[in-house]
Amino acid sequence: MTVAATAPVAAQHTQSVRISPRLIRNATTEPAWVRRLLIGIALAFLTLFLFVPLATVFIEAFKKGWEVYLAALVEPDALHAIKLTLLVAAVSLPLNLLFGVAASWCIAKFDFRGKNLLLTLIDLPFSVSPVIAGLIFVLVFGLQGWFGEWLRGHDIKIIFALPGIVMATVFITFPFVARELIPLMQAQGTEQEEAARVLGAGGWQIFWRVTLPNIKWALLYAVILSNARAMGEFGAVSVVSGHIRGQTNTMPLHIEILYNEYQFAAAFAVASLLAGLALVTLVLKYVVERRVKTDMHGMSLEKSE
Repeated sequence: MTVAATAPVAAQHTQSVRISPRLIRNATTEPAWVRRLLIGIALAFLTLFLFVPLATVFIEAFKKGWEVYLAALVEPDALHAIKLTLLVAAVSLPLNLLFGVAASWCIAKFDFRGKNLLLTLIDLPFSVSPVIAGLIFVLVFGLQGWFGEWLRGHDIKIIFALPGIVMATVFITFPFVARELIPLMQAQGTEQEEAARVLGAGGWQIFWRVTLPNIKWALLYAVILSNARAMGEFGAVSVVSGHIRGQTNTMPLHIEILYNEYQFAAAFAVASLLAGLALVTLVLKYVVERRVKTDMHGMSLEKSE
């Protein structure tokens, strides 16, 4: 049989096995009852473990009225805890920002020996318990630690003081910026930087005018995540702070002390403030996350063209 004779047969066979779009949708779409069941399970889980506890915090905080609520927030120890929490976050964020941008730029834009090791070390705080991280700082900078004698001789206090709290917070939060920027910068490639270099731009000009504008929304997103973790950190800060009331207690530690002393109204009042900050952070995260996804989609379209 000739090729000309077999062509109509092949065309008829292709038409006979052609799959309709409806069959494709049915093959890739779950039945309606399955979708409703999964959605119901997800909503039940969120209600039980997120919405109900969150609502309980605010209900208990305002249970005894506005006067008790405000009195718990303006109490001297509570004010100090709030100020200390904001101060620690304000100090740790620029440090995380500096390290995260530098590490991301090096890893995404350059090839060098030890690159995989650096990536592994960046993930270290995710695999180490915060309590263990705090204990490490105590063993290194405490009175009985490696540098304890030298620090005491020079009248430098790190553990049970602000420097130790900042160091523990930075250790716990520094991966967020790098881990958010590295995939984005790797996806962007080095074409724009190379073009700027060919046109005569220097290193700082390339960073400020090419690299930074391309990562600004992802960078803001990472800063929001890092700030949320810094304000809510408990384990590592609990070890290095010493729980000195009115001196080294952050908001999570102050809430724990109030709750252990059966001052439930005050504890929930401070907890509601921390939860409110978390909700604001969540809204900002959602807005910035949508912008990051939009930029990533636009970048993928440009590359496909």
